[in-house]
Amino acid sequence: MPDSLSVVDAAGDRPSAGRVAILLSTYNGAQYLKAQLESLIEQVYQNWEIHASDDGSSDGTLEILECYRQRLGGRLRIYQGPGEGFAANFLSLIRRKEIQASYFAFCDQDDIWSKDKLSSAVSCLEKSKEGLSALYCSRTRLVDECGVEIGYSAVFSVRPCFENALVQSIAGGNTMVLNESARCLIAKTPVASVIISHDWWAYLLVSGSGGNVHYDPVPQVDYRQHSNNLMGSNRRLSERLLRLKKIFDGTFQIWNTANLTALEHFRQDLQMEHLKRVDMFQKARRSALLMRLFCFKRAGIFRQSTAENVILVAAAVVNRL
Repeated sequence: MPDSLSVVDAAGDRPSAGRVAILLSTYNGAQYLKAQLESLIEQVYQNWEIHASDDGSSDGTLEILECYRQRLGGRLRIYQGPGEGFAANFLSLIRRKEIQASYFAFCDQDDIWSKDKLSSAVSCLEKSKEGLSALYCSRTRLVDECGVEIGYSAVFSVRPCFENALVQSIAGGNTMVLNESARCLIAKTPVASVIISHDWWAYLLVSGSGGNVHYDPVPQVDYRQHSNNLMGSNRRLSERLLRLKKIFDGTFQIWNTANLTALEHFRQDLQMEHLKRVDMFQKARRSALLMRLFCFKRAGIFRQSTAENVILVAAAVVNRL
């Protein structure tokens, strides 16, 4: 294991104006990591630095990171992750106070970013009101293990909002870029909280606190589809059927319980109208059928398509919310 599993060239006390901290989570990603790192280096927007947190790799991942650290110097720093999965690893980076920047981009180890990914995100986020949390996310271009295009993720036309975030994550973390206010909000997440997915959690907190969530329908990431993906694209029929199964076998209910439990630590950060939605959703989940459906409707929660909303109502009927 390289000696670099510590902070290298710690950042200064104040973030540089416009700097993007690329938060890279790695775990046994040697097969695709070089291609991803090269796509970061080739960004049109060049005011960036990479913070890689390795979660205990046993392949050549650390050696690749060390090679690029020597090439990039202080622009790449390597940390040891908590060893508790991808969501915890990303959140550990969000919490690191020594990482100072204006923007924070989640980065998976096996994707390829378009050259305009950061420039598009920064252009969007810099329009947000100072002090207001803001999150940029986008559609993805799907590629196979060799990088050959196989399609695109679904495009969502309904505006991102907390009512949607309570029951659906609309974009992968690999597309997300946060401003400093959103980073500070998410960094308050207790270490002991069970977070199902960092991207869903970011969507919940930013939208729930009244922040801006911008969904870009232009794909900015090549999302590699392979057998080691922790999260699928939800594009193929088999993937959609698997998601449907998770709703009715109780998995979706477990995810919602985890999210709602974690949100309890942020009641003071949620807007009053959204806090009322949370309480109504909670009441719906523990009520008998008629009251459940009444509270479900009052909560105003929805998913992004008509078919998914039909399934959501069915889940409410059979008490799988």
